[in-house]
Amino acid sequence: MKKIVLLAASLLCAWSVTAQEQEQSGTLVLSLEQAIEIALSESPTIKIADQEVEIKRYAKQGTYASLYPQIDATASYQRVIEKQTMSMDFGGQTNTIKVGSDNSFNGGITAVMPIISAQLWSSLKVSALDVELAVEKARSSRLDMIEQVTQAYYTVLLAKESLSVYKRVYDNAVENNKNIKKRYEVGSVSEFDLISSNVSVQNAEPNVFAAENSVTLTLWQLKALLGLDLNRNIDVSGSLTDYEAAMASAYDMTGLDLQNNSTLKQLDLQEQQLDQAIKITKMANVPTLAINAAYLYTALGNDGKFFRKEAWNPYAYAGLSLNIPIFAGNSRRVSTRQARLNLSSLQLQRENVERQLKVAVIQNLNTMDTSARQYGSSAATVAQAQRGYEIAVKRYEVGSGTLVEVDNSQLGLTQAELSRNQAIYNFLTAKVALDKLLGESGIADYE
Repeated sequence: MKKIVLLAASLLCAWSVTAQEQEQSGTLVLSLEQAIEIALSESPTIKIADQEVEIKRYAKQGTYASLYPQIDATASYQRVIEKQTMSMDFGGQTNTIKVGSDNSFNGGITAVMPIISAQLWSSLKVSALDVELAVEKARSSRLDMIEQVTQAYYTVLLAKESLSVYKRVYDNAVENNKNIKKRYEVGSVSEFDLISSNVSVQNAEPNVFAAENSVTLTLWQLKALLGLDLNRNIDVSGSLTDYEAAMASAYDMTGLDLQNNSTLKQLDLQEQQLDQAIKITKMANVPTLAINAAYLYTALGNDGKFFRKEAWNPYAYAGLSLNIPIFAGNSRRVSTRQARLNLSSLQLQRENVERQLKVAVIQNLNTMDTSARQYGSSAATVAQAQRGYEIAVKRYEVGSGTLVEVDNSQLGLTQAELSRNQAIYNFLTAKVALDKLLGESGIADYE
């Protein structure tokens, strides 16, 4: 509850600047950090992982409780239906008598506490590892959620950038079409140019509609991840160009390691658990020693005498109980061998997973490097394509150029802008995947 209150306070402070604008527009504008905070606080997956940690902690406390005395109150009552018959020989003559009382009662307090129990001590370490494993799984769930939300956020930015590009293409086509219509009316351009201009406008419209639909769908996907009402209007702040500085950072493979990778950490904890399991099976051969004590009252009597005060007598004892395992049908040896095979299998699995993770790290680094190079090339191309488009428009206006040159320059500019945005997006998504592999959130890298 304390975490939720602190989170709510932080979100309130973060959104206070834009609160009035959001109320007026009815749209909740989120930064990347705010989106992640909402997801981590509202996601059922995160809540389940946190509850699993609490469950393991309670289980650990239950295991430690086995070290303390177990005190029980006991009571039993027995009604004799047919008394025992006793035969005795007196001078060659056999006499039989019935012994016992009609009613018997036994009640009091018993206590047992282990003194030496190697298996119990080893199981305590397993319980502690269970808690550590649950905590690591919860961290893994958070890293997964951060990755999913961040990638969804970047996808929205890419869709918005694409929409902006296609809108500029459409606006340019409309503006050129207006100028051509005016020139056609005075006879300075041919009908072919007018038709070509009309076609350019019509060709630009579907791209705008598709880009608008893409923005809507990506926002819906982000809302679903955040656990927000799907009918709630949201938007994201910033643009892909805000992350251009991050692309200038160099990432050296030799400086990266997987020591914080959640998958490997979980496998390491599982390996420790299996190692303890081997010890537990071995400890089954170790003698156990326990202390036990009891204070009881017993009563025997026939009907009418059972409830008399003198019928009740105290009985107390204290002692030690030693159990020495000798033979259990070879089950303990089989259990030990099985635990060793499980440990060996897990170690092989870890080696394989680590190799795959290293390959994934290299792939993401290569993607980041390639995207950075593509961005540098595309950024330079955008500036040249923009200048080329402006020149083509001026040439056409003065009659020294053709409409085909204008369309070709517009197409080149569009492709350059889309390529630049895609390069930034590819770099960011690869960086997010790399951060997850390294067990980091990676958000501070962009601040």
